[in-house]
Amino acid sequence: MAANMYRVGDYVFFENSSSNPYLIRRIEELNKTASGNVEAKVVCFYRRRDISHSLIQLADKHAKELEEEKESPVETDMSDKQKHQLRHRELFLSRQYESLPATHIRGKCSVALLNETEAVLSYLDKEDTFFYSLVYDPTQKTLLADKGEIRVGPRFQADVPEMLPEGEADDRDQSKMEEKLWYPECPLSSKQIDQFLVVARAVGTFARALDCSSSVRQPSLHMSAAAASRDITLFHAMDTLHRHNYDLSSALSVLVPAGGPVLCRDEMEEWSASEAAMFEEALEKYGKDFNDIRQDFLPWKSLTSIIEYYYMWKTTDRYVQQKRLKAAEAESKLKQVYIPTYNKPNPNQISLTNGKMATVNGAGPGAFHVAGGGRACESCYTMQSAQWYSWGPPNMQCRLCVSCWMYWKKYGGLKMPSRAEVPEESTSPSPVPTEPRSRGHTARQSNHMIPMRNSGSPKSNMKTKQAFLLQATRLTKLARHMCRDVIRLRRAARRPFIPINCGAIKAECKSSLNSS
Repeated sequence: MAANMYRVGDYVFFENSSSNPYLIRRIEELNKTASGNVEAKVVCFYRRRDISHSLIQLADKHAKELEEEKESPVETDMSDKQKHQLRHRELFLSRQYESLPATHIRGKCSVALLNETEAVLSYLDKEDTFFYSLVYDPTQKTLLADKGEIRVGPRFQADVPEMLPEGEADDRDQSKMEEKLWYPECPLSSKQIDQFLVVARAVGTFARALDCSSSVRQPSLHMSAAAASRDITLFHAMDTLHRHNYDLSSALSVLVPAGGPVLCRDEMEEWSASEAAMFEEALEKYGKDFNDIRQDFLPWKSLTSIIEYYYMWKTTDRYVQQKRLKAAEAESKLKQVYIPTYNKPNPNQISLTNGKMATVNGAGPGAFHVAGGGRACESCYTMQSAQWYSWGPPNMQCRLCVSCWMYWKKYGGLKMPSRAEVPEESTSPSPVPTEPRSRGHTARQSNHMIPMRNSGSPKSNMKTKQAFLLQATRLTKLARHMCRDVIRLRRAARRPFIPINCGAIKAECKSSLNSS
């Protein structure tokens, strides 16, 4: 019951296609539609297979730099299989939202920001666990480091200078040193300081009354007095006292110089109403990602100005009203939803009948019939499984066992890395690429041939990088001479997509051996 209850903030698997891996999303909202169905507003996560090759190279370069900075790199200690499976656990966060039917949820998972203090192999030990370190923008096609990354390592350590011996001259640049702005043990009493601050507020209110631009933004005297009571005026007053050695008469004369009263404004006064509205819209979209807010909404404002305005805006009635409004909206939204376990048959599921293989209902994207049903799993090469699933383009006639099929659906790849070569004595089928390709890459190694890299032949040097040669195994060469009646293997080599009747070959070889 608890496993089928999904709440806001959960990371979940979504299925948008029976033949594609699950989508990984984070639930932000659960909304009930007018028709009574439940839709989930989700944050999108992308896999490596979803982004371009150039960005994958950039991500690998970023990971390599982080690995080199570690005191004890673990990349060199990982096997090829671990590196291969670790790529399936890597995701890329995005700022993109979408709405999906809640009935397409297929289970929960876990996604975490890559923790540089943990071993990356720890993610392989946990089921349905993924990590991310980069943010992907599907519109701009860019990858950026997540702002929330844990800043550990030598790059983020402060350089503490050596302590100067007592009596030694300080030859450091004093302009770069901190400056004292207030002396707590000043000769003025707290009452005298408070009286001076009242005078400073009064001067600030009078200055706003004389300023034409202030009268437009703050038309009432009450608002002007409130603005004059904020921190910017008080900081100016206390700074004035400090600069005049806490002499009240000298500081008072500076508050109203010859040109008129001093006017000090903060960010709340400098921003127009339209800029404030744009800031609230940006905050709704990006949260406290001030760099993105500045880049997309307020490029003419400095980052310091935006951050200062944010913390002032949080003290206003406008912020309190919006917070109450959001709380009221949250009360009307669903907090959780129950989704029953999905148990309908997958169209890619293969049924075995009378030695034949066919997909359920006899149709689907991978529908095919194979005599004998002797093809192994394309990932783990097992010949036995409680259930089989067609995988890849139909003309490739590939299948996965139930374990590898669930791995493919969850992690978007196969358990085992593809092998460029297999031993000549091996009789197992050659693997296909770790992911099916749909853009014309439908070539597949046949059951009776293996791919070989030829480095000595003049003909092979003329071939492109995408081309490969097929070299027969010893068993195939022997079968060519022994099996000439039932099947002609030389002709079969020219048609690698058509499976060979292994049973007929065994029967003919057995009869030939018995007769000899």
